[in-house]
Amino acid sequence: MAGLNCTDLHRIFETLDRDGDGKLSPEELSYLLNKVGVSTDPDDLKASMAPESLDLEEFILFYESSIKPEDDYKAETDLLEAFKVFDQNNDGFITSTELGDVLLRLGLREDCGGDFVRMIRKFDSNSDGRLDFQEFREMMLSTIA
Repeated sequence: MAGLNCTDLHRIFETLDRDGDGKLSPEELSYLLNKVGVSTDPDDLKASMAPESLDLEEFILFYESSIKPEDDYKAETDLLEAFKVFDQNNDGFITSTELGDVLLRLGLREDCGGDFVRMIRKFDSNSDGRLDFQEFREMMLSTIA
């Protein structure tokens, strides 16, 4: 879920800027896209690029507006699908019973020690004894961070 930071993007930009002019031409951008599996033609890129080349700031904006939101959307969609697996009665909440049932089906119940109330309580920010999607999201993000 973690995207590239500005230092990473600056390093990538410098690597792609083969002629060292401080801008990425359609040819240089096409090289990047082809390397990551997106087949492009420099002439097609040239026709679709508003400025004919991108400086570092424009390259960062291109990344943030084109690539990162798609990754964030996919991650959020994946989290929602996982939430639905745990929310067995589709009421928009995960209880300790639902958590235990799903972990049992996955064969993970014994590994977790069975203290599902404590697991829920740790991320239950409004103390209602269950997790809504935002609380579940926080729990999942804290476990992968």
